[in-house]
Amino acid sequence: MVAGRAHGPRHAKHARTGSSRANQSRQRQSGPSSSAIGGDLLASLVVFLVALPLCIGIGAASGVPVALAIITGIIGGIIVGVMPGSTMQVSGPAAGLATLVLEAVHAHGVMVLGPVVFTAGVIQIVLGVLRMGRLFQAISLSVVQGMLAGIGVPLMLSQAYSLVDSKQIGSAVKNLLGLPQLLSSTLANPHAVVALLLGAATVCLCALWKKVPAPLNKAPAALVAVILGAAVAAMPGVEVKRVIVNDLLGSVHVVPLTEMFKIANPEIITLAITFAVIASAETLFSAAAVDRMHNGPKTKYNAEMIAQGVGNSICGVLGALPMTAVIARSTVNVQAGGRTKVSRVMHGVWLLGFCLLFPKLLAMIPTSVLAGILLHTGWKLFSPGQFPAMWKRDRGEGIVMILTTLAIIVTNLLEGVLAGLAAAIILTALRMSRLRIHTSFKDGGAGGDAAHVVIKGNATFLRLPTLNQTLESVSGKDTIHVDMTGVAHLDLAFHNQVEQWAEQQRKTQEGRQVVLLLPPLEEASVDPDPPRRDPHDPRGPRDPRDTTSEEWFSDYPQVTNSQRSGYAERSRV
Repeated sequence: MVAGRAHGPRHAKHARTGSSRANQSRQRQSGPSSSAIGGDLLASLVVFLVALPLCIGIGAASGVPVALAIITGIIGGIIVGVMPGSTMQVSGPAAGLATLVLEAVHAHGVMVLGPVVFTAGVIQIVLGVLRMGRLFQAISLSVVQGMLAGIGVPLMLSQAYSLVDSKQIGSAVKNLLGLPQLLSSTLANPHAVVALLLGAATVCLCALWKKVPAPLNKAPAALVAVILGAAVAAMPGVEVKRVIVNDLLGSVHVVPLTEMFKIANPEIITLAITFAVIASAETLFSAAAVDRMHNGPKTKYNAEMIAQGVGNSICGVLGALPMTAVIARSTVNVQAGGRTKVSRVMHGVWLLGFCLLFPKLLAMIPTSVLAGILLHTGWKLFSPGQFPAMWKRDRGEGIVMILTTLAIIVTNLLEGVLAGLAAAIILTALRMSRLRIHTSFKDGGAGGDAAHVVIKGNATFLRLPTLNQTLESVSGKDTIHVDMTGVAHLDLAFHNQVEQWAEQQRKTQEGRQVVLLLPPLEEASVDPDPPRRDPHDPRGPRDPRDTTSEEWFSDYPQVTNSQRSGYAERSRV
């Protein structure tokens, strides 16, 4: 027998397992197969066809040259695409930040994008290095959905003006109030009516394209809308606004240091923090959704945060738009058969090549068509059906969702999200502070009046008004028993209030019995001693869990029916 040779089925199984692992290791070292690369190349073309009109539309909606949005898409594909973090996510300019960018550009000019986006990228890198990527998952679902709806509504209101080749007024509220005037001016202008028809047709096409028979519906709806819209706009007599395309290479410029020094401005810092928080949240929410669509490697949140930060830092240096991982492009990447990073990198290469070789084709696209695409995107973000669904599921969360949406519309994205988070925290605190108080009285007899109070649940400072009301109702009784052994959580404020009240009651009248039973340490984390009877109880120690009102009143002198003034019980929650 040859030494070291494996024999038997068990050894054969181990040999096959080792061989399989070795093959997998060799495959990882050799990289993706040629078939996988071929599928990724096809997927990258589909993603490119979706990303191109979206980049153009988001650039126009953001009030900046379209080339700046395309530069962001190229950086998101070629640079962020090769970095570790996610395999299937595709990054680029996001519709969710378009309104925020537009407001910043109107207030400070296009050059403000340099310091703001650069600082936002640095913040993302720091968050990733500190391994805080997962913190963005600790956000209430109602706040997330309210935030998306709050992004969608201002986006729709702003694009309603672009839909008729008109200039928007300003904030979401101002745009909403200006809609009647917009409608009357549109009907009086034949060219605006043509633009409106083009935009409305685009919205309908995007909404109904999935119902078109195969294989036509495999083509991206946005691309079909752009091609058809450009064809209509090219007809004689059709006069509508078209996309203004600058030279892509000429649009690439490094932001001067004098502009970067504006980072010291508190308003610029606030904008940067807002961009960083919203971009990070949208990226990681997208990662969670995309990871559920495929069986490949899952997103590494902290690495993805760093990758997004690097991408935004480069965009800031070049004065381009901020980037996020975009759920629409990422979903298309998965559905088109993408399996590796090749698909998202090559989509950036296609963007770069097309805009360098065929820039004049972009100038044929009507702005009303792009507005129609973004109007449909805003409607999907708003998703009105989610409000009644959330209300039926949980009314408290429904209120938080509505509050978040309204706060974003009335104020801005950052303040609205903070308001939603505050509402969610208050709702959670109230639900974690549910308290049940049961009070029993016995009047008359030689021993005087007696009261027995049982407190159960979570005793926090939020329930101090209820506690004080209860304690006032039993104050002055000759014998008072307060049983808190059923309390699951007892905070310091509640604990001190009860003890101070008990001590005050003992001092106000000599001989008054006030017995206070505190919860055990493992349940309330307040009293370091085991559960015991209050030291002032003349009957000595006893099991604190045996605290029914009948047993407390058993030692109380009995009285005749004629002397009994009645027994009353009431419960207060």
